[in-house]
Amino acid sequence: MYDYDLFVIGAGSGGVASSRRATPYGARAAICENSRVGGTCVIRGCIPKKLFSYAAHVPEEIRDARNFGWTIGNATFNWATLVDNTAKEVDRLNGIYENMLRDAGVELIRGQGKLVDPHTVAVGDQKVTAETILIATGAWPAMPDIPGIEYAVTSNEIFTLEALPKRMVIVGGGYIAVEFACIFNALGTEVTEVIRADNVLRGFDTDIRLHLEAEMEREGIDIRRRTQVSEIIKHSDCLLVKCVDGSHIETDVVMYATGRAPNTRGIGLTEAGVELRENGAVIVDSGSRTNVPNIYAVGDCTDRKNLTPVAITEGRALVETLYNNNPMTVDYDHIPSAVFSNPPVGTVGLTEVEAKKRYGEITIFRSTFRPLKNTVSGNTGRTMMKLLVAKESDLVVGCHMVGPDAPEIVQMVAIAMNCGATKKQFDATIGAHPTAGEEFMIMYKPFEPIE
Repeated sequence: MYDYDLFVIGAGSGGVASSRRATPYGARAAICENSRVGGTCVIRGCIPKKLFSYAAHVPEEIRDARNFGWTIGNATFNWATLVDNTAKEVDRLNGIYENMLRDAGVELIRGQGKLVDPHTVAVGDQKVTAETILIATGAWPAMPDIPGIEYAVTSNEIFTLEALPKRMVIVGGGYIAVEFACIFNALGTEVTEVIRADNVLRGFDTDIRLHLEAEMEREGIDIRRRTQVSEIIKHSDCLLVKCVDGSHIETDVVMYATGRAPNTRGIGLTEAGVELRENGAVIVDSGSRTNVPNIYAVGDCTDRKNLTPVAITEGRALVETLYNNNPMTVDYDHIPSAVFSNPPVGTVGLTEVEAKKRYGEITIFRSTFRPLKNTVSGNTGRTMMKLLVAKESDLVVGCHMVGPDAPEIVQMVAIAMNCGATKKQFDATIGAHPTAGEEFMIMYKPFEPIE
């Protein structure tokens, strides 16, 4: 009856994972994309961002090397080299994703897909039909409607700036804003971060927020709290950022990172009867199904847990359910996440506030220390680690860290938490010494906050 069993709109992480895993189960699958294949993460997000983050850690390594006996000459940084080499890697990955689709037998149709009815998608002048349609269009940077906003850039454009700015204003306090504030500050840009809240990283554990903020300010980032930008004025030699508190900042580049909105406009969802939230997110059930029985959605366009591995997992679960007679849903507890700031953040499980709300009484274990490397290097940066334990069950329900290698360490802790590890089991585990990670095994004294 249909051209395809599965047709996917959007070739990002969730869309590619879904389509290429459906064909081995016998499904005829196709996918459409109006940009390069790979989505935000590969093309303009996680991958290029982390490559930039690697570059941003080099100045610190050079400084730290001196007390370890290394004399490094006049090290210089070339912005164009970083931009060009990052672009080459993105091109390579785009090619790999295209090859994955081709090798899996998934047809790639170039162009913007738009629903005509629940079983028909128009891609340009072409119309295709499918038994099942999957929306995987991701999210897009949201920009406020203020005078001069056309002079600002977002995370989409930041990787292709013609030159490294001398001064930069970053608006927003979320993980994208924090990451780029740290990156550009380390590369030599004078960075001012403007946030509405009292602290960066809303939604993260409070101790994480406070510790990282102190480290960022120690490194020279100017954080302007409790204010918003009211206007951006372009002058011949600079941009003037006006804030609602009456202050103003002269800068070369203004970057907005004040959130991302589901990328669902103009693709015919409402016309096809698909229900959306007020922010444009596709409403789905635990199996990623919309109110239209044959239309599903995964990834950031659903605004559930907006992380690349989550979109991939949602896509896999959907394919297993539909085409392998193996019904699956996604467990959104214990999903690790990272902020590639300087120092980086790793976190999994509940914040302290969430843990108290869910479990009532909890025991807090917290440690702040100077990493071993810094005792010789002279670096004044400090690491913070925190475990949250449900008092009644002894389950470890939250793990948070700010410091070198935090994302790598917490990723491993996530495995233990998914297995239902208790604090007693953490204590019984012998750590590798000397490492930062072993601190999670030797936290024996509960942290007692000063009231």
